[in-house]
This record gives sequence, structure tokens and C-alpha cells, in this order.
Amino acid sequence: MGGSRVPVPRLEGVSREQFVQHLYPQRKPLVLEGIDLGACTSKWTVDYLSQVGGRKEVKIHVAAVPQMDFISKNFVYRTLPFDKLVQRAAEEKHKEFFISESFLQATCKNISSYGHQRALVERDEKYYLRSLGEDPRKDIADIRKQFPLLEGDIKFPDFFKEQQFFSSVFRISSPGLQLWTHYDVMDNFLIQVTGKKRVVLFSPRDAQYLYLSGTKSAVLNIDNPDLAKYPLFSNARRYECSLEAGDVLFIPALWFHNVISEEFGVGVNVFWKHLPSECYDKTDTYGNKDPTAASRAAQILDRALKTLAELPEEYRDFYARRMVLHIQDKAYSKNFE
Repeated sequence: MGGSRVPVPRLEGVSREQFVQHLYPQRKPLVLEGIDLGACTSKWTVDYLSQVGGRKEVKIHVAAVPQMDFISKNFVYRTLPFDKLVQRAAEEKHKEFFISESFLQATCKNISSYGHQRALVERDEKYYLRSLGEDPRKDIADIRKQFPLLEGDIKFPDFFKEQQFFSSVFRISSPGLQLWTHYDVMDNFLIQVTGKKRVVLFSPRDAQYLYLSGTKSAVLNIDNPDLAKYPLFSNARRYECSLEAGDVLFIPALWFHNVISEEFGVGVNVFWKHLPSECYDKTDTYGNKDPTAASRAAQILDRALKTLAELPEEYRDFYARRMVLHIQDKAYSKNFE
């Protein structure tokens, strides 16, 4: 098992003033209850979404196993009409499959996990939609633009300035689907419209325990981790919550989160800019590229490491340790727990 567990606080009837002045500055996850989200929590049934969303083509992730892994890419992308996605994601047993048995067998040979072997015996597929802009290379996702007929059903929490808004992302998940642990560089509200989710979060200060590859953790099974492979993971403190229809989870920027859909569900993420706009990469349409200053610093560090490589091992080790101490002294914050 991982480290200590902390329940994410839940508060009901929070006002904009209370959130902005007292809760938001704490920079910690929080579940908000009783927020006016409009009619979406009652209207967005499978039939209604199928009818209103119609035949609009959407690109989805398809996986043969519940735990999706963005590092090894144990999924494929497929395109289908929105109404078909909703129906297939909601059904308990599939009659049709995107992933062929031959592809699945080849995947299982390459990834010898229990989940993949079981998938050969118990044929299943999981579907996941993360809505995109019209041109994902240039346009951000905004449910109000990509699904205008649904716009009137949902109200976003009015807890940030309109000019801070970045994107609103429509998410639809099959029951049992688990998304990889990752962080985003913008603040976000995860609005649980229908269904239930379990969310596990990790503080940015526990990044050294999460075995990162870019913005993502290599530890897929956070409930039963391979501690022989990931021994430091046991030091990470888990912040946990369950979300039901109408709940809103505030996820501060840089907080890692792992999401399991406990049943078929629909959610909307609303991202907004915590930092001034000029701090962010202008080419970022997903909200997951590091701030430009952080990217520049990482490039400078890479160059420094190449320079260190010119030294013999004994000297390289010594000066690398000095650099780490210097970074800790000059850059680590003493204001966070």
C-alpha cells in the first residue's frame, strides 16, 4: 500500500467570496457540495446525451484493460459518432469490439500483466472521451463550442475571473476505467455531472516518490503497487475522495491525480489560469505544458548535466550533489507542508 491517507475536505454551500479569499489561497484539494450546476445532473442521461450530441464524430481512447497507461500507450485511438460512444460506454456487455483479438494477443505478449492476460479470457473494452477543440493543434476544448446544444444545461462555478478561463473539457468514461496519475499546470474544477468517481491525489511535494515520466507517474496500480520496482512510492501521502453527481472537486495546479470511474459517468473539467497569461506556453491547447520559465530552466539544467559529464565519475558525483544542495537552498519553498 502507499503512504498515509488523508480524506479531502468536503464543504457545502461555499460562496465565491469564501472560496476566493479563504479556501483558494490554501492551494489544497477540496470537494464543493451544493454548487448550482444547472440542469445537467438530472438531464444528462444516456438517451438525452445520445439525442442531443447526435452524430458528431469524436476521437476516443479504447483500452482492453481498466488501467490506462499513457507511458506504454496500452490503448488505441478510434473515431466514432458521439451517440455511439455514449451507448457503448454505458453498456455492461459489448457485442462489438474496436480492438481485434489478434491485436490483443500481440499486446498481451508484449505486456505480460494479469490484466492483459485476463482480457484474453474475459473480452472487454473500456472507452474514454477527452473532448478536443475543432483543430486540437490550435483550438482549446470548450464544451460550449463543441457541444452548443448542451451549453444551456450546465453552469460553471463562478469562482474565478472570466479572463482567467482556459478550457472546459467533456469527459465520458466506461465503468471501471482508471486514468493514469498525472498533473496539470492550471487550476481546475472537476465537475461530476453523473455517475461516481474515486479520486486519489498526491501533493506536488511528493513528486520524488511518484517515478515521473514527464507529467505522468509510472506507478499504474496505486492500490497495490509493486514496491520492489517502486520502493519510494510507499512514502507518498494519498489524499482521497469520492465524487457523486453534483460534486465539484477543486484540483490545484501541479497536484497529481488518479481517477477511477466506479460507474458510467459524465464529467466536465473547467481549467483556468492561476498565473498571468504570459507565464504559459502559447502553443498549449491541452493545459499540460509546463510554464515557459520552468521549461527554460529544465533546458538549462540539461545543458549543465552535459557539462558535468565531461568530468570523471568521482568529480561528477561530488559537483552534482553540490548542485542539488544549491537548488534546495535557493528554490525549495519553506512555506508549504
